[in-house]
Amino acid sequence: MPGWYALYTRPRHEKQVHDDLARREIEVFLPTYKVRRRWSDRYKIVEEPLFKNYLFVHIDFDSRYYDILRPYGAVSFVRFDGEPAQIPDEEMAAIRRLVESELPFNPHPYLKVGRKVRVKTGPLAGCEGILTRKRGLARLVLSIGLLQQSVVAEVDADTVEPL
Repeated sequence: MPGWYALYTRPRHEKQVHDDLARREIEVFLPTYKVRRRWSDRYKIVEEPLFKNYLFVHIDFDSRYYDILRPYGAVSFVRFDGEPAQIPDEEMAAIRRLVESELPFNPHPYLKVGRKVRVKTGPLAGCEGILTRKRGLARLVLSIGLLQQSVVAEVDADTVEPL
């Protein structure tokens, strides 16, 4: 049965590996966000990977393993106890939903402690994450536990319920 796996890449090779896998018709997900970067003479808005050095593939691991590692820039799958670790579908669905929404979001340090909540309404309805506050604004932290990385989006505190 297919599942989501995190593929570790060489630094700054995420887009190249993504394009190579997509050309081979492998379902691949590279979440990105827009960031303002400064050059010596100007500022520019660029898209960067949300999780640096990682992208996600949805495969039946036994049958496609060696095909996935073939692209230049792919290093290995994230493993736990020597076996490729499958990412829960709910975590991937929440990240995908956030990226496809029009809410502003940024990378966020991974949090181990905090209050888990579920969003009741809006574009992220049903997503579960950790509620934090910054400058009086409520923020929802969505995490990929396997990678120990998170993203944060501003939400209305009235739209979440504790779990």
